[in-house]
Amino acid sequence: MREWLDSPAGDPSRVHEEGRAVREAIELARAQVAELLGARPRQVVFTSGATESIHAAVWGATWDHPGMPVLCAGVEHSSVRDSSARLAPVVDLPVDACGRIDPEAVDAALRGTGGAVSLVHCQSANHEVGTTQPVGDVVERCRRARVPVHVDAAAACGHVELVLDEDGPDFTSVSAHKLGGPPGVGALVLRRGVRTEPLFVGGQQERARRAGMENVCGIVGFGAAAAALSGGARTTEAAEARARTDRLAATVLAETGSVQVGDPADRVPHIVCFGIEGIEAEPVLLGLDRAGIAVHSGSACASESLEPSPVLAAMGADPNHSLRLSVGWSTSDDDVVAFAAAFGRTVAQLRALRA
Repeated sequence: MREWLDSPAGDPSRVHEEGRAVREAIELARAQVAELLGARPRQVVFTSGATESIHAAVWGATWDHPGMPVLCAGVEHSSVRDSSARLAPVVDLPVDACGRIDPEAVDAALRGTGGAVSLVHCQSANHEVGTTQPVGDVVERCRRARVPVHVDAAAACGHVELVLDEDGPDFTSVSAHKLGGPPGVGALVLRRGVRTEPLFVGGQQERARRAGMENVCGIVGFGAAAAALSGGARTTEAAEARARTDRLAATVLAETGSVQVGDPADRVPHIVCFGIEGIEAEPVLLGLDRAGIAVHSGSACASESLEPSPVLAAMGADPNHSLRLSVGWSTSDDDVVAFAAAFGRTVAQLRALRA
C-alpha cells in the first residue's frame, strides 16, 4: 500500500502507461481476493466495504420487484436489516437459541408468500456470537424456488473456507478489515451469470457494476491480505484462533453464573460470546479497558447504538450482560494470559462492590 501512496495515482480507466500500471495492480488484487473466496476474478466487484456491498445486493435484487418482500432473520447485521427495510417489506425468519436460521422456516416463509420474494438473507456466520449458518441448505432451497440469496460473509471471510462458485449464493458481501486488510474496502461477489442494476451509476468502472474511481491503495492492501491467507495459512491461523478462543471460553466459564451464548462448537474460530450473571456489561468493559484489554458487548451503553443488540434479543439472550471476545492475526498467547488475569480481577472487584 505504501508504494501506491508514494506514487502518483493513475486512472485505471485510461490507456496511458500510468493507467495501465494501476489497472494491473487492481486486477492482481482481484485475482488474489477471488482465490481466497473460491471464486473467479470476474465475480469480484470492489466496494468501500461490506456495508456498501450489502446495500448494492439489496438494491440489485429489489429495484425491479417493488413491493415484493425480503426474508431476513433478526440476527443479521443492522446494515442488512436496515437496507432491506428501506426498500421492501421484511418478513422475519426465526432463529433458535444459538442464533441459527432453520432452513425449514425459510421453506415455510417462501410458501407463505407464494414464492413472490425478491431476496433471502442468510449470513455466513454471526458477527456477535460466531454461530455459523446452514448457507448451503438455504441456497439450495431458494434456488429451487428461483429466489436469489445474499450472504453477509464479513465475519467468516478469511477465517473459514468459502467457495463462491456456480452453486453458491447470488450475492456475497465481504470486508477487508475483518481479515487483517485495510478499512474502507470490500467486495460484492456475484454468482456467475447474475446480472444486476448497480447501486452507483455514472461510470463504467468494475465492468459497469460500480461507478466511481477505484480505491487503489485499499484494493492493493485487500489483495495482499487475501494472498497472505491463501493456501494453508488460513487453516493455520484458524486453528490458532480456535485454540485461543477456547482458552478464553474456559476462563470466562470458570466464573459462577457465566454461560456461553451462541453455538460453542459450530462457530467461526475467532469469536466467542458470553452472558455473565449479576454484572452489567459496561463496568466489565471499562475494567478490562483499564487493563489494556479491548472487548465488546451487546449492551447499548457499550456502543454507538441507542438500543441493545437486536441479535441477542432475537436469540432470547440478555444484551446487558453480554461479553463478546474476538481474536485476530495480531493476537498472541500472552494476550490471552493477560485477559485471564484482568477478567478474574475485574469480576471479583465488581462482585465485591455489588455485595
